[in-house]
Amino acid sequence: MVGGASGIEPEPMVELGLFFALICALVTNVGYLLKHRGAVVAPAVDIRRPLASAAGLFRSRWFTIGWLVALVAWVFHVLALSLAPISDVRVVLAAGMVLLAVIADRMFGFKVGRRQWVALTAMSVGLGLLAVTRQPVEDAGLSHSTAALMLFQGCLLGLGALLIAGPGLTGARSERRGLALGAASGVLFGVSDVALKELTTALRLDGPLGVLSPSLLVAAIAAVGAFYASARALQNGEAVSVIAVTGTAANVVGIAGGMLVFGDPIPGDPVGIAVQAFAFVLIVVAGALIPAPLRAAQAAV
Repeated sequence: MVGGASGIEPEPMVELGLFFALICALVTNVGYLLKHRGAVVAPAVDIRRPLASAAGLFRSRWFTIGWLVALVAWVFHVLALSLAPISDVRVVLAAGMVLLAVIADRMFGFKVGRRQWVALTAMSVGLGLLAVTRQPVEDAGLSHSTAALMLFQGCLLGLGALLIAGPGLTGARSERRGLALGAASGVLFGVSDVALKELTTALRLDGPLGVLSPSLLVAAIAAVGAFYASARALQNGEAVSVIAVTGTAANVVGIAGGMLVFGDPIPGDPVGIAVQAFAFVLIVVAGALIPAPLRAAQAAV
């Protein structure tokens, strides 16, 4: 077990972390949509030629701009993970599904239908329920089982690899390959989040020596895999659908990791547990409802 200091983490610091997460959610969606604009005109990503594929992507001006925007979002993401429980951070990032629809509609020419606005309402209700059932956070993320962490990361790295390889082996259509690759990149982004949360915890407890944590290698492997899977997904699939699937998968993995690995708190009474479980279901269902009927009003090239 990895232990930490005693006492309840100051709420203002947690709230600051969640504010950083909200900024991350906004900036991430803009970055994704910009990367899509560049990815669709770049050469197809070929994992057998990783350096050439990366060079082809970054030769696209819009992809490079989107990547730089995403890098800014990542900085806010790391700050959020260092200050707040990972499951709380992921709940705020789930609100990014709402922001995605608004940004795609207002800035990138996608039409958002009635079904999507129903999903946005469900997302808001889910987030509100989570807020009112949230428990005080004691030593958030400072105590976890190394064995549980390794098992969680190993299983999900395997799932990500299966989602990447499976559609190609079964001859799935391009759109379905895009969604599968989007899910794979979301799973890998989630694994990277869990690893980064452990790494920030190690730095808090051990100082600079915390950078020697194996989680640094896990985060790097997951992030590189997610980069290529995400880029290929944006080339194969419809933009908003792929981005929504990616975000939903990452949110589910992050929330599960917070609870299963780091012991993020849940309500202690049956009613509170039921309400919070219902809230998580609302968030996931809302994320699934948002993408399907969205279509671009005009090509963004």
